Amino acid sequence: MAIDITRVGIIGAGQMGSGIAQVCAAAGLDVHLNDREAARIEAGLDVIDASLAKLVSKGTMDETASREARKRIVPARTFADLGDCDLIIEAATENEATKREIFTSLCSGLRPETLVATNTSSISITRLAAATDRPERFIGIHFMNPVPVMQLVELIRGIATEDATYEASKAFIAKLGKISTMSEDFPAFIVNRILLPMINEAIYTLYEGVGSVESIDTAMRLGANHPMGPLQLADFIGLDTCLSVMQVLYDGLADSKYRPCPLLVKYVEAGWLGRKTKRGFYDYRGPTPIPTR
Repeated sequence: MAIDITRVGIIGAGQMGSGIAQVCAAAGLDVHLNDREAARIEAGLDVIDASLAKLVSKGTMDETASREARKRIVPARTFADLGDCDLIIEAATENEATKREIFTSLCSGLRPETLVATNTSSISITRLAAATDRPERFIGIHFMNPVPVMQLVELIRGIATEDATYEASKAFIAKLGKISTMSEDFPAFIVNRILLPMINEAIYTLYEGVGSVESIDTAMRLGANHPMGPLQLADFIGLDTCLSVMQVLYDGLADSKYRPCPLLVKYVEAGWLGRKTKRGFYDYRGPTPIPTR
């Protein structure tokens, strides 16, 4: 039987969760946005308001469509408020223990037919599905950042994911106007399996003194025609997220080529996580980003 998704619950109102909420609402879906603190939900809604306003100012969305999209997003203070959703997407921090705890608490209040997905960028879908009461109705739906801009969404099936779950998820992504690609359930899937080792190697290049932050980013922008340099991109992603993905690759594939660079570890330990903390490989506290090395 075809599964029609019209109401979506999103757990996590941060950068990824708010972006997913926005694109779902813009596609005509009702959205329930949840986070563990009410203040986080309000902050996420503020981000959505600003993003929609920017689209209107650029002429890529008219004001009526923006207003209607915003009306479709409502706060969900508790997991109980997500009970009527057709699909739940978890977009919490990239930590397996945190995600498993969410799924264990979430599922008892859902309808049996509700689909559950994770936006993880690297963690095993099969392992996360095992924390639920519905592994056959569980799937990885990995949006790229920033969600309103990026076209690609990775779909990742766990060992128990049924065909109907995959097909419904694929139709859902198409309804959002995005393109899906299917990845097998291997550490970091497709995009991050390729992208994060490149970023990690750029950090090793800095660590070993081959080039400065500015020279490495300039080399890759102009020499490889990348839209931004790898260190600038690492700051945009979040250095803690980069480290988490590299640790998943290193642990899951047991290959020394995935060993996180010690300099990446040091930056994370210092709390220099990139744009979100105003310091990473660049210092963002002034009017212009300045390299920190």
